[in-house]
Amino acid sequence: MSAALLVFGYTVAVAWSVPLLLSRLTRHGISARLGLAAWLTALASVLATAGAAVALLAGAAIAGLPRLAEAVCRSVAGRACTPVVYRSAAFEVPLGAAAIVATVTAAVLAWRYGRALQRAGRRTRAHAEAARITGRRLTVTGEWRGEWGVAGGATVVLDAPQPAAYCVPGRPAAIVLTSGALAVLDRDQLGAVLAHERAHLAGRHHLLISLSRGLAASFPGVPVFTRGPAEVARLSELCADDAAARRTGRPALVAALLAMGTGGAVPAPALAVTSGAVTARVHRLLDPPRPGRLARYGMALAAVMLLLASVSGLVIAFAGPLATALG
Repeated sequence: MSAALLVFGYTVAVAWSVPLLLSRLTRHGISARLGLAAWLTALASVLATAGAAVALLAGAAIAGLPRLAEAVCRSVAGRACTPVVYRSAAFEVPLGAAAIVATVTAAVLAWRYGRALQRAGRRTRAHAEAARITGRRLTVTGEWRGEWGVAGGATVVLDAPQPAAYCVPGRPAAIVLTSGALAVLDRDQLGAVLAHERAHLAGRHHLLISLSRGLAASFPGVPVFTRGPAEVARLSELCADDAAARRTGRPALVAALLAMGTGGAVPAPALAVTSGAVTARVHRLLDPPRPGRLARYGMALAAVMLLLASVSGLVIAFAGPLATALG
């Protein structure tokens, strides 16, 4: 029991303190990719150590069941309670039933979480299919052929006056543009927008956001899980910005963001080029961090990830021996 409480205390400390640290390190979007990895590491670390704490608690409870059964039996039957009685089926069956109920409950919760992700995936695929049916495929010639599409999918144009561009993951995936976006973007800006959306799809940012939102819904009130989805979504946008800037240049991407404005309303499963704080993203692109500052933040984020991963790994690996040592 002492080991379980120790691991649980560590989990609580990480779940409440790490979000404050990571928020400071990732606030300005310096080393966005490392920042995203650090948040994901924190989410996985807390989830893993919480599971280890629950396993230790369950193990301690199971180990103490015979003593509990004896105490209950003697309080009811007094001296008439013998080992034969409190070890009989009359006591073992209810305890086994309780264990089965707990196991089934955990399985049902996991199944419901999986079903929710599956339904979200179906909605996403349906939207991608609807976009391909109602829109027209964007075709280009010359040197840009193949550069503006998406692997295994298509780039389609929907007739709508509001400038918008977003990607819809799935098999196949799709990048959706409105005719309003084509009207305000020149060739270089359009290339930057499409590079941004392709980076979302290549990084599977939609999956990361969905998983973090599922954890927030499953564990409300836990800071690392409640703050995680917003940070994962924001840093995913910055990672896509960086990828697009490397491919097409910062000026083209900045001009595209300014031209698109707010981007209008986009579907829930979509990742849009103008989602997030556009003004902050533009300032970040116009004023990139100096190499020294970039290195400092990168090393700090890498140290946080290494510490979380190593301590969590040690906790999980030595949870059993620790429980034995502490009795």
